Amino acid sequence: MLPQLTKLKGIALDLLFPRWCVGCGREGDFICPACLKSLPHINPPLCPRCGQPQLNAVICPVCVGWQASIEGIRAPFKFDGVIRRAIHEFKYNNLRAMAALLGQRLGDYLAANPLPAEVLVPVPLHRKRLRERGYNQSRLLALELAGLSGLPLVDDCLVRQRCTTPQIRTPDVDERRRNVADAFACRDRRLEDRAVLLIDDVATSGATLDACARTLKEAGASSVWGLVLAKEIKESAPGG
Repeated sequence: MLPQLTKLKGIALDLLFPRWCVGCGREGDFICPACLKSLPHINPPLCPRCGQPQLNAVICPVCVGWQASIEGIRAPFKFDGVIRRAIHEFKYNNLRAMAALLGQRLGDYLAANPLPAEVLVPVPLHRKRLRERGYNQSRLLALELAGLSGLPLVDDCLVRQRCTTPQIRTPDVDERRRNVADAFACRDRRLEDRAVLLIDDVATSGATLDACARTLKEAGASSVWGLVLAKEIKESAPGG
Protein backbone atom coordinates (compact mmCIF):
# COMPACT_ATOMS: atom_id res chain seq x y z
CA MET A 1 0.00 0.00 0.00
CA LEU A 2 2.83 2.42 0.75
CA PRO A 3 3.98 2.79 -2.90
CA GLN A 4 0.36 3.38 -3.95
CA LEU A 5 -0.10 6.00 -1.23
CA THR A 6 3.11 7.69 -2.30
CA LYS A 7 1.93 7.76 -5.90
CA LEU A 8 -1.46 9.19 -4.89
CA LYS A 9 0.25 11.82 -2.78
CA GLY A 10 2.39 12.79 -5.75
CA ILE A 11 -0.66 13.10 -7.99
CA ALA A 12 -2.43 15.26 -5.42
CA LEU A 13 0.57 17.56 -5.11
CA ASP A 14 0.81 17.87 -8.89
CA LEU A 15 -2.84 18.89 -9.02
CA LEU A 16 -2.41 21.48 -6.27
CA PHE A 17 1.01 22.69 -7.43
CA PRO A 18 1.40 21.90 -11.15
CA ARG A 19 4.91 21.56 -12.52
CA TRP A 20 6.19 24.03 -15.10
CA CYS A 21 9.15 23.50 -17.42
CA VAL A 22 12.10 25.67 -16.36
CA GLY A 23 13.06 25.96 -20.01
CA CYS A 24 9.89 26.97 -21.86
CA GLY A 25 7.25 27.36 -19.13
CA ARG A 26 5.07 24.53 -20.43
CA GLU A 27 2.97 22.76 -17.79
CA GLY A 28 3.71 19.11 -17.13
CA ASP A 29 7.18 18.60 -15.68
CA PHE A 30 10.20 20.56 -14.56
CA ILE A 31 11.85 19.90 -17.93
CA CYS A 32 9.41 19.10 -20.72
CA PRO A 33 10.16 16.37 -23.32
CA ALA A 34 11.10 18.95 -25.96
CA CYS A 35 13.54 20.74 -23.64
CA LEU A 36 14.99 17.40 -22.51
CA LYS A 37 15.90 16.67 -26.11
CA SER A 38 17.60 20.04 -26.40
CA LEU A 39 19.88 19.62 -23.36
CA PRO A 40 23.53 20.33 -24.32
CA HIS A 41 25.20 16.92 -24.13
CA ILE A 42 28.94 16.48 -23.77
CA ASN A 43 30.09 14.05 -26.44
CA PRO A 44 33.41 12.24 -26.86
CA PRO A 45 36.26 12.37 -27.55
CA LEU A 46 37.13 13.75 -24.10
CA CYS A 47 40.19 14.52 -22.06
CA PRO A 48 40.45 11.39 -19.88
CA ARG A 49 41.20 13.51 -16.79
CA CYS A 50 38.85 16.50 -16.81
CA GLY A 51 36.24 15.35 -19.33
CA GLN A 52 36.72 18.41 -21.53
CA PRO A 53 35.62 17.77 -25.16
CA GLN A 54 38.53 17.87 -27.58
CA LEU A 55 39.65 16.51 -30.92
CA ASN A 56 41.52 13.50 -29.50
CA ALA A 57 40.97 11.41 -26.37
CA VAL A 58 44.33 12.34 -24.84
CA ILE A 59 45.24 14.46 -21.81
CA CYS A 60 44.39 18.08 -22.65
CA PRO A 61 47.11 20.78 -22.42
CA VAL A 62 45.78 22.15 -19.12
CA CYS A 63 45.63 18.73 -17.43
CA VAL A 64 49.21 17.92 -18.45
CA GLY A 65 50.36 20.29 -15.71
CA TRP A 66 47.58 19.45 -13.25
CA GLN A 67 48.85 17.30 -10.36
CA ALA A 68 45.41 15.90 -9.67
CA SER A 69 44.37 13.36 -7.06
CA ILE A 70 41.12 12.52 -8.81
CA GLU A 71 41.16 9.86 -11.52
CA GLY A 72 38.78 11.79 -13.73
CA ILE A 73 35.63 13.92 -13.95
CA ARG A 74 32.62 13.14 -16.11
CA ALA A 75 29.33 14.92 -16.82
CA PRO A 76 26.42 14.29 -19.18
CA PHE A 77 25.78 17.97 -19.93
CA LYS A 78 27.47 21.30 -20.57
CA PHE A 79 26.58 23.87 -17.92
CA ASP A 80 24.46 25.96 -20.26
CA GLY A 81 20.90 26.70 -21.32
CA VAL A 82 18.03 24.73 -19.79
CA ILE A 83 20.21 22.50 -17.61
CA ARG A 84 21.91 25.59 -16.14
CA ARG A 85 18.50 27.10 -15.26
CA ALA A 86 17.31 23.75 -13.85
CA ILE A 87 20.34 23.44 -11.57
CA HIS A 88 19.91 27.02 -10.40
CA GLU A 89 16.28 26.38 -9.43
CA PHE A 90 17.17 23.06 -7.80
CA LYS A 91 20.11 24.50 -5.88
CA TYR A 92 19.04 27.99 -4.87
CA ASN A 93 15.24 28.17 -5.09
CA ASN A 94 14.34 25.14 -2.96
CA LEU A 95 13.05 23.09 -5.91
CA ARG A 96 14.05 19.82 -4.23
CA ALA A 97 11.37 17.90 -6.11
CA MET A 98 13.56 18.19 -9.20
CA ALA A 99 16.06 15.74 -7.66
CA ALA A 100 14.30 12.71 -9.17
CA LEU A 101 14.38 14.07 -12.72
CA LEU A 102 17.99 15.24 -12.48
CA GLY A 103 19.08 12.08 -10.68
CA GLN A 104 17.58 10.03 -13.51
CA ARG A 105 19.81 11.87 -15.97
CA LEU A 106 22.86 10.89 -13.89
CA GLY A 107 21.60 7.32 -13.70
CA ASP A 108 21.16 7.11 -17.47
CA TYR A 109 24.64 8.50 -18.03
CA LEU A 110 26.31 6.13 -15.55
CA ALA A 111 24.51 3.13 -17.07
CA ALA A 112 25.77 4.07 -20.53
CA ASN A 113 29.23 5.16 -19.34
CA PRO A 114 30.24 2.98 -16.37
CA LEU A 115 32.86 4.31 -13.96
CA PRO A 116 34.83 2.33 -11.34
CA ALA A 117 32.64 2.66 -8.26
CA GLU A 118 31.80 0.67 -5.14
CA VAL A 119 30.26 3.52 -3.16
CA LEU A 120 28.70 6.94 -3.78
CA VAL A 121 29.85 9.98 -1.78
CA PRO A 122 28.22 13.40 -2.23
CA VAL A 123 30.36 16.52 -2.02
CA PRO A 124 29.45 17.88 1.43
CA LEU A 125 28.30 21.36 2.39
CA HIS A 126 29.67 23.16 5.42
CA ARG A 127 27.18 23.08 8.30
CA LYS A 128 26.71 26.88 8.05
CA ARG A 129 25.70 26.72 4.39
CA LEU A 130 23.58 23.63 5.05
CA ARG A 131 21.62 25.56 7.69
CA GLU A 132 21.14 28.46 5.30
CA ARG A 133 20.00 26.34 2.34
CA GLY A 134 18.25 23.61 4.28
CA TYR A 135 19.56 20.75 2.13
CA ASN A 136 22.59 19.56 0.21
CA GLN A 137 21.67 19.32 -3.47
CA SER A 138 24.58 16.92 -4.12
CA ARG A 139 23.27 14.54 -1.46
CA LEU A 140 19.80 14.59 -3.04
CA LEU A 141 21.32 13.68 -6.42
CA ALA A 142 23.40 10.92 -4.81
CA LEU A 143 20.32 9.50 -3.07
CA GLU A 144 18.51 9.26 -6.40
CA LEU A 145 21.53 7.70 -8.08
CA ALA A 146 21.94 5.16 -5.26
CA GLY A 147 18.36 4.00 -5.81
CA LEU A 148 18.89 3.70 -9.56
CA SER A 149 22.34 2.10 -9.54
CA GLY A 150 22.19 -0.06 -6.42
CA LEU A 151 25.45 1.46 -5.19
CA PRO A 152 25.55 2.22 -1.44
CA LEU A 153 25.59 5.85 -0.31
CA VAL A 154 28.00 7.05 2.38
CA ASP A 155 27.17 10.65 3.27
CA ASP A 156 28.57 11.01 6.78
CA CYS A 157 32.26 10.23 6.30
CA LEU A 158 33.56 13.06 4.11
CA VAL A 159 32.86 16.45 5.73
CA ARG A 160 33.59 20.07 4.87
CA GLN A 161 35.47 21.42 7.87
CA ARG A 162 35.99 24.94 6.53
CA CYS A 163 33.36 27.27 5.09
CA THR A 164 34.82 28.47 1.80
CA THR A 165 33.89 31.23 -0.61
CA PRO A 166 31.62 29.87 -3.38
CA GLN A 167 33.86 28.78 -6.23
CA ILE A 168 31.88 30.79 -8.77
CA ARG A 169 33.07 33.97 -7.02
CA THR A 170 36.75 33.13 -7.32
CA PRO A 171 38.52 34.62 -10.35
CA ASP A 172 40.70 31.78 -11.67
CA VAL A 173 41.68 28.13 -11.34
CA ASP A 174 44.65 28.73 -9.02
CA GLU A 175 42.50 30.77 -6.64
CA ARG A 176 39.80 28.09 -6.66
CA ARG A 177 42.33 25.45 -5.72
CA ARG A 178 43.69 27.58 -2.88
CA ASN A 179 40.10 28.28 -1.77
CA VAL A 180 39.33 24.61 -1.11
CA ALA A 181 42.78 23.47 0.03
CA ASP A 182 42.38 21.53 3.31
CA ALA A 183 38.65 22.33 3.35
CA PHE A 184 37.64 18.66 3.71
CA ALA A 185 38.25 15.85 6.17
CA CYS A 186 37.22 12.24 6.69
CA ARG A 187 35.74 11.25 10.04
CA ASP A 188 37.03 7.69 9.80
CA ARG A 189 38.52 5.13 7.42
CA ARG A 190 35.29 3.45 6.32
CA LEU A 191 36.16 4.09 2.69
CA GLU A 192 39.59 2.46 2.91
CA ASP A 193 40.30 0.29 -0.16
CA ARG A 194 37.00 1.37 -1.75
CA ALA A 195 36.47 2.80 -5.22
CA VAL A 196 34.60 6.04 -4.61
CA LEU A 197 32.33 7.91 -7.01
CA LEU A 198 32.00 11.55 -5.90
CA ILE A 199 28.68 13.21 -6.79
CA ASP A 200 28.15 16.94 -7.28
CA ASP A 201 25.85 19.19 -9.29
CA VAL A 202 28.35 21.25 -11.31
CA ALA A 203 32.04 21.08 -12.17
CA THR A 204 33.87 24.30 -13.00
CA SER A 205 37.63 24.23 -12.34
CA GLY A 206 37.79 20.71 -10.90
CA ALA A 207 39.24 22.10 -7.67
CA THR A 208 36.48 21.05 -5.27
CA LEU A 209 36.25 17.50 -6.58
CA ASP A 210 40.03 17.15 -6.54
CA ALA A 211 40.28 18.45 -2.96
CA CYS A 212 37.69 15.86 -1.93
CA ALA A 213 39.57 13.14 -3.80
CA ARG A 214 42.82 14.04 -2.06
CA THR A 215 41.16 13.80 1.35
CA LEU A 216 39.47 10.49 0.51
CA LYS A 217 42.73 8.97 -0.70
CA GLU A 218 44.54 10.14 2.42
CA ALA A 219 41.86 8.17 4.31
CA GLY A 220 42.60 5.08 2.23
CA ALA A 221 40.24 5.19 -0.77
CA SER A 222 41.68 3.14 -3.63
CA SER A 223 40.33 5.37 -6.40
CA VAL A 224 38.11 8.44 -6.76
CA TRP A 225 36.14 9.52 -9.82
CA GLY A 226 33.85 12.53 -10.05
CA LEU A 227 30.39 12.48 -11.64
CA VAL A 228 28.49 15.73 -11.95
CA LEU A 229 25.29 16.73 -13.69
CA ALA A 230 26.86 19.52 -15.73
CA LYS A 231 30.33 20.77 -16.51
CA GLU A 232 31.41 24.27 -17.38
CA ILE A 233 33.23 24.09 -20.69
CA LYS A 234 36.09 26.55 -21.07
CA GLU A 235 39.16 26.44 -23.22
CA SER A 236 41.38 27.36 -20.26
CA ALA A 237 39.80 25.24 -17.48
CA PRO A 238 40.37 21.58 -16.52
CA GLY A 239 37.01 20.63 -15.32
CA GLY A 240 34.42 20.73 -10.40
